[in-house]
Amino acid sequence: MFNGKAALISGSTSGIGLGIARALAAKGVSIMLNGFGDAAEIETMRADLEREFGVRVLYNGADLAQSDGAGALVRDAEARLGRLDILVNNAGIQHVAAVEDFPLERWDAVIALNLTAVFQGIRAALPGMKARGWGRIINIASAHGQVASINKSAYVASKHGVLGLTKVVGLETAELDITCNAICPGWVLTPLVQKQIDARAQAQGVPVEQAGRDLLAEKQPSKAFTTPEQIGELAVFLCSGAAANMTGGSISMDGGWTAQ
Repeated sequence: MFNGKAALISGSTSGIGLGIARALAAKGVSIMLNGFGDAAEIETMRADLEREFGVRVLYNGADLAQSDGAGALVRDAEARLGRLDILVNNAGIQHVAAVEDFPLERWDAVIALNLTAVFQGIRAALPGMKARGWGRIINIASAHGQVASINKSAYVASKHGVLGLTKVVGLETAELDITCNAICPGWVLTPLVQKQIDARAQAQGVPVEQAGRDLLAEKQPSKAFTTPEQIGELAVFLCSGAAANMTGGSISMDGGWTAQ
């Protein structure tokens, strides 16, 4: 059922987004990559994916925090791939500060990318999905879409908002062959998280391995990182016929974080 389908995954030049892109490409789905990074490295990645999986792989470096950046990205994907069947809203940023110290410009930036861009992308993608009679929308939320942590007001607010938006879109498309669901990861071992672990190890004067274990022990009962590959396989399932009656929901992949 995947052959001939096309997907756009935002924030897919590394980490979770790249894991999802690889999993969908392995099923024969054409891919539009999006994200920041070194231009030469991204081109090598794009060409390698195309060669490995035998599907079209394109790239658009749109900044989704800009006004209508996500809408323009969706329109470009539809134009260049000929269709857009699967939209994965994954791009996101974080800023950590107490509420009274949280810079307004950082609040605006987090909300713009983590929430507003998700709305803009869905808004632009739905007309084509409705016209073709099929669509899958996957929003990468977070354990922080269900529970909170201190000093993460903008991130927690944005991810709670993504879950609310997921429910609304799921209801509005409930009678169509279009679904909208959210994946809520806990700690995932991505390059960005590895940087946090390295910084923690340096600040505390402990080995990197211990810093990683300590990070997990604070929130994630499994004491194991989720992998981008595991999230990619879950995304494939949500696009499959087996998940055709799953919509408006959120699925935790957090090692028991939100079960506490």
